[in-house]
Amino acid sequence: MEFQKFLGEGAFGSVSLFKYKRRRDGKTLHAAAVKTSDDEHAKSLYQEFQVLSEFKGCSRIVQVYGNRVQARVNHMGYVEHQIPMEYAAEGSLRSFMNRFKYGKLPEPMIREFTRMLLEGLATIHGRGYVHCDLKTENILVFPSCVYDYNKGAWRWSYELKISDFGLSKKEGDNKWWHPDQPFAGTPIYMSPESISHGETGKGLDLWSLGCVVLEMYTGKKPWWHTNDYLKELMNCYEPLFPSNLSCDAKLFLMTCFAVEPDERKDAFTLLRHSFVPRDVVNHKLAKLQTDVKIDNPKDLEKIRHMLHEIKSMC
Repeated sequence: MEFQKFLGEGAFGSVSLFKYKRRRDGKTLHAAAVKTSDDEHAKSLYQEFQVLSEFKGCSRIVQVYGNRVQARVNHMGYVEHQIPMEYAAEGSLRSFMNRFKYGKLPEPMIREFTRMLLEGLATIHGRGYVHCDLKTENILVFPSCVYDYNKGAWRWSYELKISDFGLSKKEGDNKWWHPDQPFAGTPIYMSPESISHGETGKGLDLWSLGCVVLEMYTGKKPWWHTNDYLKELMNCYEPLFPSNLSCDAKLFLMTCFAVEPDERKDAFTLLRHSFVPRDVVNHKLAKLQTDVKIDNPKDLEKIRHMLHEIKSMC
């Protein structure tokens, strides 16, 4: 692979753009975003690779290439651990938002992006995982073309995929939690129950989703209005809503920020919310059902019923 440019750096390593030639013809150039960690942070990288390997073929999850983490010695003589992943040409959702005035996205785009994120969370939760660090920096934007049936023409669009699974956990796992280190992910996106006693259920991701939706509306990080957000969270308050939100947007956010995690529903249920666009085509629903691993026949029947209801609204 040939190095192209440095893309960014996080708590557990850096990401760079590489180009490589397809083995089949040796000529066609492809891009890959390669995440690199040193020995100290390699555990998180190996965990991320293991989780991402379980989501191969899932349309709303960033895809990892290869069948193992690659280890090599760099020019300084240190061992580096790397995983190649698909490259998002539009960058993170945060950097994408920065191109708009005040960092605010148009409401139709927010609704469509919310649908995509719910599809991703339905896949993640359906396989027993909680992402634990959903935020705009960990959501990637891919350019896309879609066919507009109303206008009978193709139009430029975008697709979102969820990335950065280094902190993800199996649902219900709270062994990691300690009062002195109460954050599974990024504090301002965490839910009250995850901070107070380390609960990592799907409700955590749905609270974080509410924070992301708010951020798309305001262009600001959640809790921008206070420096004491931990106290607010411990008292089960939600971040401040803009006064000009539509009614269904407020209702959606109130569901995401419900005090009790179970009252936040689940990603499949929220896909039926009036805030979410209802033009989801049948093949996407079928793909989503394939992405979700179902072991209990009763759960499968429940999801089939949900899918039927969503289709009936389209």
